[in-house]
Amino acid sequence: MPRSLFLVPVFLFFSISTLCAQEKNNIEQDAKIPQLLELQTNMVKNNELGERYKIQLFYGETLDEARSVRRKFLSQFQGYPAQIQFETPNYKVWIGDFRSRLEADRAFKKIKEEFASAFIFQPN
Repeated sequence: MPRSLFLVPVFLFFSISTLCAQEKNNIEQDAKIPQLLELQTNMVKNNELGERYKIQLFYGETLDEARSVRRKFLSQFQGYPAQIQFETPNYKVWIGDFRSRLEADRAFKKIKEEFASAFIFQPN
């Protein structure tokens, strides 16, 4: 086998590997990715995303009863947000926005004495 035939594959191998080493990969990012990351950050800050726990104090059909329970709660406990949720045909009073089950349990221990039907849950 002539020596020149042996050198051709070796030359081709080194030429191709040199070209591959010099080639740079450019990755283009979609322009919406920074907007989505900012939206996710804001949702986490506003407690709209992530695992959260709440305590339900009331479940019933009348808005007046729900308002009454909410007023009673706010007069006895400060520092927890309280809101009225409506899911046809019932009103619910939810309090808190707890980041962990332990945090919810601590609040629940205090609240359970005044609101016997209260329970902890994770909203969807």
